[in-house]
Amino acid sequence: MEHDWKIVQQSSDLGEGKVSDRTKAPSWRIAPKVSGCSSGTDGLIAEIEKKITEAFEVFDRESNKTVDGREIGCIIRSLGCFPNEAEVQELLAKIEEPDGFVHLENFLRVMTEVLLDRRFQPIPEDVILHAFEALDENKCGYITKEDLVKHLTEEGERFTQEEMEDMLVVALDPETNTLHYRDYRTKLVVDETKTFPFNV
Repeated sequence: MEHDWKIVQQSSDLGEGKVSDRTKAPSWRIAPKVSGCSSGTDGLIAEIEKKITEAFEVFDRESNKTVDGREIGCIIRSLGCFPNEAEVQELLAKIEEPDGFVHLENFLRVMTEVLLDRRFQPIPEDVILHAFEALDENKCGYITKEDLVKHLTEEGERFTQEEMEDMLVVALDPETNTLHYRDYRTKLVVDETKTFPFNV
């Protein structure tokens, strides 16, 4: 698939979608170019498409370039993105066929845009800490297994039983059966400088 791209500034003084003169230091994203020559990002696009295809193929059990729509959240997260379940469903609504399957061609188109726009970035460490502190009603620096299970399976975006069991194996101190969240949060923090797609 051939692409032609331009750098677009996302600064409030220029407005969305206006090409920058690069005289300031705003945030940037790569966007489709309407006309003109390539800006030299073909290598980046090819790398992104390759990684998306590889991630998709892991779940393509029939090797027919389709996956069950229920696998899309796992595929997206395996690409270093961190959408919540509502965001996964919103993306799925754009690409899922009536039979519940997703074709590689549709997924590739949408995910390439997602990765180029750097959507679904990791949650910052201070936000993770604040979330755990909100669950620590006694402000003692840990959360009991019982409280953790209650919060994560009964409130908000609920964990499944399998997700809960997977987390408890990694998160709990085996001696006290508690989650010392100041230590555990470091396991949840993603270094964007080393993680695709944020390091490209």
